[in-house]
Amino acid sequence: MKATLHRASLHYGDGLVLHTASSGSVGYLDALYLRLVNDDKTGVGETRINIAYLNGLEAANVLDDARSALARIDWTLGAQALLEDARDWRINHCAPVRMMIDSALCDLRAQQLGVSVAALFNAHAAGPQTWRSNQTLFWSSDETMLARATGYLARGFSELKLRVGIGAFEDDLRRIDLLRERFGQRVTLSIDANGQWQSADCPARFDALAERGIEYVEQPIAAGDWTTLRALAQSSPLTLMLDESLQSPADIDALIALSGLPVAAHLKLVKLGGMTATIDAARKLTAAGIPLMIGQMNEGAAATAAALHVSIATAPRWAELYGADGLLDDPVSGLSYQEGNVGVTGRTGLGVAFNANLAQLI
Repeated sequence: MKATLHRASLHYGDGLVLHTASSGSVGYLDALYLRLVNDDKTGVGETRINIAYLNGLEAANVLDDARSALARIDWTLGAQALLEDARDWRINHCAPVRMMIDSALCDLRAQQLGVSVAALFNAHAAGPQTWRSNQTLFWSSDETMLARATGYLARGFSELKLRVGIGAFEDDLRRIDLLRERFGQRVTLSIDANGQWQSADCPARFDALAERGIEYVEQPIAAGDWTTLRALAQSSPLTLMLDESLQSPADIDALIALSGLPVAAHLKLVKLGGMTATIDAARKLTAAGIPLMIGQMNEGAAATAAALHVSIATAPRWAELYGADGLLDDPVSGLSYQEGNVGVTGRTGLGVAFNANLAQLI
C-alpha cells in the first residue's frame, strides 16, 4: 500500500462568503488529503487545516503532524490491519490528522470488501447513500440572506441555520423576523451563536427566540463551563445544541451527565478524530437519550462524504452536510446536493473519487 499527501485550496462560487462570529471572513478552504493506493483500489481521506479558530491548531502544525504520520506508520500492513490495531496513530496524532487517516483507511477497506463505508459500521446501511441536510445562512446583508434562503428552499433545503453573535442581538432578531415574514413555516429555523453570548443574557434571549419558533440554539456560550450550561439548560425553553464544547471523550461524558435536560450534541469528525471515534461517541450519546447532529466544518467533498456515511450509520436527528455545496475547484468528485439531500454516486467506499492531478503533491 502506497501513501501520499496532497493539498488543495478550495473556493466557493456564486459570491458565497463564509463568515461566522468565531471565524470571521474565510476566503478559502485549505484541504489536506491522504491518498492510499493498494493494487487497483484507491482510498482517500480529507481534513481541513485552516480552522485554528475552532481547535487552536495552525495549518503548519497540522501539516507537520501529517508528515510525521506519513513517515512513521507502516503502510505495508494494509488497511485492515491498521484499522484493527490503531493504537499508535489514534494516540500520537492530532484530531484532524486522525480524521484524515481514519477516512482513507475506511474508504480503502470498504472498497476492498465491496461495501460502502457506512456498511462497515452498520449492517443495515446498505441502501441509498444519501441523507437529508440543513443549510446555513452566514453573516451577510439582508438581501443576500433572503436570496440565499430562497435558493436553498427552491432546492428542497428547508432547515436553515442562521449565524448570529456578530452584531447586536436586536439585529439578529430583526433578521429572524425577516426570514419568518418571507418564508413563514415553510422553513425550520435554528441559530448558532458560536459561543459569543454572556450567560447572564441567555435566559431573556432564549425566551425571545422561543417566541419566534427557533428549533435550537447552538453553542450560546463559550465552551468549557459545564456548570453554567447545566444551569441554563434547566430553565431553557429551547434545545441547547453543543458544538465547540465537544472535542474529546471527556466532553462527551460531560454532556451525558446533562441527560434529561434539553441538550443536543453536534458531532464533527475533525474535532473527534474521524469516523470511528465519531460513531462511537454518537452511539454512546444515543444510548443516553441525547439527540444528535452529525456535522462538519465547511469542507470538501471527501470530508463531506465521510460525514455523510457517519450520518447513514448513526441516523441522527439532524445533519449538517452542506460543506462542499458550491465548491468550484474540488479535486474530489461524486458528491451531489439535490431535493434537500446529500448523496454520493459510488456504491463502495466513500463513493467519491479523488483526482490527484488537481491537488499539490506534498
